Amino acid sequence: MKGVILAGGTGTRLHPLTRITNKHLLPLYDRPMVTYAVEALVAAGLTELMLVTGGTHAGEFFRLLGNGHDYGIDRLLYAYQEEAGGIADALGLAERFVDRDKVCVMLADNVFEDSLEPIAANFASQAKGARVVLTEVDEDEHLRHLGVAALEGSRVTGIVEKPESPPSRFAVTGVYFYDDQVWDMLPTLTPSARGELEITDVNNWYVDRGEMEADVVTGFWGDAGESIDAYYEVNDFVRRMRG
Repeated sequence: MKGVILAGGTGTRLHPLTRITNKHLLPLYDRPMVTYAVEALVAAGLTELMLVTGGTHAGEFFRLLGNGHDYGIDRLLYAYQEEAGGIADALGLAERFVDRDKVCVMLADNVFEDSLEPIAANFASQAKGARVVLTEVDEDEHLRHLGVAALEGSRVTGIVEKPESPPSRFAVTGVYFYDDQVWDMLPTLTPSARGELEITDVNNWYVDRGEMEADVVTGFWGDAGESIDAYYEVNDFVRRMRG
């Protein structure tokens, strides 16, 4: 299984901090945000990674990570996203790197307390399809800003993006697992109203085929790119854990 870290986007929700750098290079406690995603995937057993980024600060990731060996990576490649075309568009740049292997995709602004290793192991033994990582969120207002899973028992029956009436309390985090079918369906996507190729459409394609599985993490999860408040909440968590 290969890993893809998505570290692009314009980071407008973290302005003015992101007027001077890519949001994934902002510090969380004592080191740049992107290194937590690298650490999470390496700890999960993934040592062949591609980092996808864009914008004017793309070269800073190479200065930071180099060949990846200092971070426990055996092989690290980079891809450049010409413009912000969405998560699914960024994933498409990794097709030749993944080379029809299974893939774990992680958004570089997501931080987890729980290890992803058992979830990666679950997907490695999954015959086909996709897998998402869910977390329980108490506040309806927070759920309205996230992708939320509709569930029948433990089965995912749909994923609703930013729902006015959340279908459950379980939000979809920024870690996704896909088999090789993803490369055949990505070219069929059409841009959403905001002009991007949406990862929720990818996930719902698997849901419609009855091939979507899910795991729930119970420890802390935070999206440091969601807002300034969320950024500092994640920073405070990391400081408590590592300080």
